[in-house]
Amino acid sequence: MSITATELKQNLSKYLVLAETEDIYITQYGKVIAKLTSPHQNRRDIAESLFGSMPDTMTLEDAKTKRGDN
Repeated sequence: MSITATELKQNLSKYLVLAETEDIYITQYGKVIAKLTSPHQNRRDIAESLFGSMPDTMTLEDAKTKRGDN
């Protein structure tokens, strides 16, 4: 669901309840500026949403090196 920042301000309690079951995207001047989501969202859903965000050839060591964790 997508709503404006003004709509969120006017009906915050409504959107806090809705955010328990669906993501709420907040827009300002036509651009998404924030996402309201449940802190209890299924971790598997989060992991699956990241699938494909890194090249298949990248290893864990490569990722740590790029991040500076070595």
